Amino acid sequence: MGRLVPAVTRSLDILELFLEGDGTLSAPDVTRKLQLPRTTVHELLTTLAARSYVVPVPDQPGRYRLGVRTYQLGSRYAEQLDLAAEGQQVAREVAETCDETVHVAILEDTDVIYIAKVDSTHAVRMVSAAGRRLPAHCTSVGKMLLASLPEAELEARIDGRSFAAMTPNSITDPDELRTALAQIRERGLAFEHRESNPDVSCVAAPVCDSAGRVVAALSISVPMIRWNGAREAELAELAAKGAADLSVRLGHRIRS
Repeated sequence: MGRLVPAVTRSLDILELFLEGDGTLSAPDVTRKLQLPRTTVHELLTTLAARSYVVPVPDQPGRYRLGVRTYQLGSRYAEQLDLAAEGQQVAREVAETCDETVHVAILEDTDVIYIAKVDSTHAVRMVSAAGRRLPAHCTSVGKMLLASLPEAELEARIDGRSFAAMTPNSITDPDELRTALAQIRERGLAFEHRESNPDVSCVAAPVCDSAGRVVAALSISVPMIRWNGAREAELAELAAKGAADLSVRLGHRIRS
């Protein structure tokens, strides 16, 4: 691997500062935040402005904001994104860490469709496939996605619907589902305990796009013979991290 070029690194450091605050900066702001010489900062800002990566803020002398070139680069990046492909890659990384089955799914009406899947290497594992469709109310990914809908949209999808059971543990009562979804919103994770498969439990976390919208959910599925309280907590943390990693790949900015 070659060496890092200091001038390029500093230029990128400046651009990344615009992700903070109100999105505008002055040369003194950059000097203070990056502890760089004033002359260096002025030269770098002049260069970035000449290439339309930053532009002066109208009616605010000496302040800059991001320019059209950064938008063009971001748009090109977004055009190249493929949720299924990115999901498959992240699912593989999560599965390699926990050696359990990992899914990424999207919501369609009141069903979920699995768009990515990586299997566990264990002999006993969940049997499923990418492209499979299941009722959302019976799955951790589905409940996570339903819980992420605006209230009016959620009601439009579930009001007056009948909910068939896949196992004796499936939620079939609309009010019980609403209560479960409210709890999911509070904790930011969804669990499924033998609701779609009598031998499997799952945990799911939300995946967001660049606009902050929940567009998918990532889950880890485990046969009951390997599921316990400690494992649940461990996999919940891993699912949340995997979903966050996929969100970042989709352009979502995780706020600290």
